[in-house]
Amino acid sequence: MQDRLPRTRVLREAVDAELYFWRRRIAGWPWWIQVTLLYALSRVYSLVVFLAVARQQGPNPWTEAHPDHLSFIGIWDSAWYHQVYSEGYPADIPRGLDGRAVENQWAFYALFPGMVRGLAAATGLGWQLLAPLVATIAGFAAVLVIFKLFRRYAPHGTALWAVAFVAVFPVSPILQVPYAESLNLALLAAALLLLVQRKYLLAIPIVVLMCLSRPVGVPFAALAGLHLLWRIKQRRTDPLDTPEFLRAAALALVSCAAAVAWPVLAWSITGEPTAYTDTETAWRGEDLVLFRPWFDMGVHLFGPVGGMMAPLLLVAAAAWFLCSPPARSIGAELRLWCVCYLGYLLAFLHPQTSTFRLMLPLFPLALAAAFVSRSRAYRFCLAVMFLAGQIVWVAWLWSWSQLPGGGDYPP
Repeated sequence: MQDRLPRTRVLREAVDAELYFWRRRIAGWPWWIQVTLLYALSRVYSLVVFLAVARQQGPNPWTEAHPDHLSFIGIWDSAWYHQVYSEGYPADIPRGLDGRAVENQWAFYALFPGMVRGLAAATGLGWQLLAPLVATIAGFAAVLVIFKLFRRYAPHGTALWAVAFVAVFPVSPILQVPYAESLNLALLAAALLLLVQRKYLLAIPIVVLMCLSRPVGVPFAALAGLHLLWRIKQRRTDPLDTPEFLRAAALALVSCAAAVAWPVLAWSITGEPTAYTDTETAWRGEDLVLFRPWFDMGVHLFGPVGGMMAPLLLVAAAAWFLCSPPARSIGAELRLWCVCYLGYLLAFLHPQTSTFRLMLPLFPLALAAAFVSRSRAYRFCLAVMFLAGQIVWVAWLWSWSQLPGGGDYPP
């Protein structure tokens, strides 16, 4: 026993020395190599999770039992994007016997499938290979831009941990499947970075593309408008000359126009002013009523009293965290973006299991999470919890179950 203790201590010290050596060596690498390594490792982990769950997948509406990896990640909304890629959009909104719109391609924005279609024409490759490749590369671009954005508010180590939280977040496997989330995340991060840098004119084309990738234009337009009002209010301490005012105003106006570009495009092609909103509400089976779905879901889960209080408690919790010292450390613009996006979700979203995926644009909160504590143990444990959450998300939501009600939980 006495001989074993020194040998154990020597082994532990050797392992600690080796880890210290590699930490020092990696710390000397350029930032983009560190981010690349982090992103690559996180995507390999998600790939392993997908492969493991695919082996357990039974027959489903899209594939046979035990599908291969590319087929497995091509289910759910990936199939809708594939339909846009191969067929385009209907000239008329399909409707049921009751006159209500049924699910169709107009709910899925054109930029991602359009990019894949262009690459397919140039390379001769097909959707099944190109779509996840484009999504994964877009996710890589996103984490690079996010790191540059976070470095404006945090030292290198903290910014890198925050990027790690984004890369291993429970819904982060979505960054490598044929969804538009990764492309939208890259464009959103770039738009926020340019806004923070006050490069308003450069942000305009990014915002237009962002508004053609996913429906985040309304909250970004709100952010751009509030940012302009804040600059006007602070002009005595933060000078705002006429040319810069015009550039900021141009970004705000273009953001407002871009926010409604997709619904207007759907209207112009189908001839129906409510083509887009009718399509979006087809999934919820009821008309759009602002804020009401949160209270309906609360009543469904917690009863009449608790259900009416639940959304208010969620708002209070979000307000408390956004006013906390860690959140204040991420800067006014990023906090304001989180407020605008949360307000947008509260007004328009029908809460369900896909709500977890829709939290991804709140990625600035990853930096706030890193600011909660500088403890390496805290940050490591949080990352491990997120990695475990990926297993839960893929096995529970991405995998389609034949059990009663199992297919009703979309990722």
